[in-house]
Amino acid sequence: MNLFDIIILAFALSIDACAVSFGWGLLFNKNKIRNALLLALFTGFFQFLMPVMGYFLADLIYSFVKPFASFVAFIIFMILGLKFIYDALFGKNSDKKVPLCLSFVCLLSIALATSIDALVAGVNLRFMDVNILKSSLVIGIVTFINSLSGCFLGHLFKKFPSKYLEILSGLVLVVLAIKALL
Repeated sequence: MNLFDIIILAFALSIDACAVSFGWGLLFNKNKIRNALLLALFTGFFQFLMPVMGYFLADLIYSFVKPFASFVAFIIFMILGLKFIYDALFGKNSDKKVPLCLSFVCLLSIALATSIDALVAGVNLRFMDVNILKSSLVIGIVTFINSLSGCFLGHLFKKFPSKYLEILSGLVLVVLAIKALL
């Protein structure tokens, strides 16, 4: 994977954090900047941390899977992409308002929930023999920016089609899956 592919992957992985932040941005009335920064820091940090964890967990089984690495990467990206598309069309509704709390536990829950896919992506990055620190840093920074943008866009707009962003993210992951196989 080159830097462009990693940036595209980072955008796809950050869509959940952006959508959640957008929802919170709709609800914030006080401390908008502080709350937006807290959400962006938590989601960005966990989007950085989870691929690193996935990478090193995958390192334990890498020698056994190396001959099938491209196929494994294809399967993982394809499943993630199809999951994004399915969730956008039939699953959870990101446009619903969420209860307003920004405690440490709430921020931690949001960060973990929006970064599970990044853990799986980290496993995939190991199979593709990618520099994990550089890749995770890009993923974390892109997520921070997208989360911050989501908060401010949520504050500015009352209706935003996050469903279509999730579908687009899924399609991006499907394209990356096909590229990994080729």
